[in-house]
Amino acid sequence: MQKKIYAGQPVVTLNNGVDIPALGFGVWQMENLKECENAVIKAIQTGYRMIDTAAIYQNETAVGAGVKNSGVNRNDLFITSKVWVQDHGYEKAKAAFQRTLNRLQMDYLDMYLIHWPYGDFLGTWKALEELYQEGKIKAIGVCNFTIEKLEELKANSAILPVINQIELHPVFQQKELQVYNKENNIVTEPWSPLGNGNTNLLNNTDLKAIAEKYGKTVAQVILRWHLQEGFVVIPKSVTPSRIEENFNVFDFELTGDEMNIVRSLDTGKRLFFDPKDPEWEQKMLNAVADI
Repeated sequence: MQKKIYAGQPVVTLNNGVDIPALGFGVWQMENLKECENAVIKAIQTGYRMIDTAAIYQNETAVGAGVKNSGVNRNDLFITSKVWVQDHGYEKAKAAFQRTLNRLQMDYLDMYLIHWPYGDFLGTWKALEELYQEGKIKAIGVCNFTIEKLEELKANSAILPVINQIELHPVFQQKELQVYNKENNIVTEPWSPLGNGNTNLLNNTDLKAIAEKYGKTVAQVILRWHLQEGFVVIPKSVTPSRIEENFNVFDFELTGDEMNIVRSLDTGKRLFFDPKDPEWEQKMLNAVADI
């Protein structure tokens, strides 16, 4: 397998041998398409080589345009998207994948993920396995899967997910799931890695002291913690200066004690949606979007 080189950046090697940049750019909640396109262009020109989108974000067209107008060859980038719950099932998932490619104006994806573990996700996974074997996707994985759902998937499939993208940040670290992922050679990829701007977190005095020591911001310290934990991390921003700031985390390293300070902030409480909540599951299954 010919490996891509991502401008000398740190990479994480997935369980199928594919390398993914350790730091990527997320576009969740970027509903203004021109703003999204400009943010993607800025991110790529800053040095990001991995972009993470999803059908339900309804900004794949903007991501595709951003990639096209970035000045960097698509083959030098790692592009991820996700299949939404309403498109679960073997045939529907294949059709949804093609629509995603059309919107992105691409002929393959580096990674395609199941967004939530609801409905016929096993049929969806079968479709992803076939698309992977056909070379249309370089790696396949999941989002928001609990240990129970991962066990169900493992028992009914031929290919193990390369990644589990989950809510994870200093105040909610999912340590048991982290251990499970590691034991099963599944990379942990936190979404909302900065806790969605949680003020208690960003104003934490211990984190401020660490940031001051290195001449960094608290957000940069948190992103550095994610990287040193071995995660793949995808911060988002539409602000050019913040896009640059979030990328500027490769020139310092936290000590073991500093890593433990961040680990000690875990409250065990989510800031977002619980995959085990039946009400949330029903809401997702009933959600209909024009994708």
